[in-house]
Amino acid sequence: MFLTSIELIDDALPEGYPFTVPAIQSLRRLEFTAPVTFLVGENGSGKSTLLEAIACGLNCPAIGSADVANDPMLADARKLANSLRFSRSSNPRLKLFFRAEDAIGFTRRVSTGLAELKDLEEAFDQTLEGYGRDLAVSAMRAQQSALSSRYGDNPDAMSHGEWFINILRERIHSKGLYLLDEPETPLSPIHQLSLLSIIKEITAKGAQFIIATHSPILMASEGATLYNFDGTAISKTAWEDVEHVSLMRAFLNDPGSFLRHL
Repeated sequence: MFLTSIELIDDALPEGYPFTVPAIQSLRRLEFTAPVTFLVGENGSGKSTLLEAIACGLNCPAIGSADVANDPMLADARKLANSLRFSRSSNPRLKLFFRAEDAIGFTRRVSTGLAELKDLEEAFDQTLEGYGRDLAVSAMRAQQSALSSRYGDNPDAMSHGEWFINILRERIHSKGLYLLDEPETPLSPIHQLSLLSIIKEITAKGAQFIIATHSPILMASEGATLYNFDGTAISKTAWEDVEHVSLMRAFLNDPGSFLRHL
């Protein structure tokens, strides 16, 4: 494990959110002993906030539009990160923090980049001459080709799920530390299984994942540690004891018993 534990170090916690969240208030030490750790619980339980704080504390590059040190949406997470002690066995060469909502912003960045490179290629072709024009045009085409080979000629033509899986395949590919916040959001059940396959493949290469999720499919990852945030204190739990799993199983077995009360 690159990250082996986190510990809340301030005896007198700052006032206000996120230190008022019960799971955060009760946090003392959280250990990471498996290649895959899931943070599970209801909305507002603190799992995503803690994951964001880990990303800020370790300065993980983000796929979104702003890095973790400057993203205004992570201001509370940075406060929490300042009160955490991080224990590491080593520093990963590759780190990544990815939130599902960042996929759309990243799509726009790639699409805009492809369009700008195309415009530059045409401008150089029209305004330059000779060997200089050939060099400039070739450089623009090479950059377009590099982006297209990784993300496709037209990212907007893909569904959110297809694009999301494509991003993950391109960015999660070797030994490193990967923090994913609710990655199931744009994914169908089939694509969630595809993500499980990616996780299994990359952990075999020595990667570590910490994932906040609501997905019973992802939580079923073999050998994973599950931490439940729904109580007053964070606790380890088994897959079959997670409320999301129990509720989904009960609904699938008898949807009518749920729907008749709506």
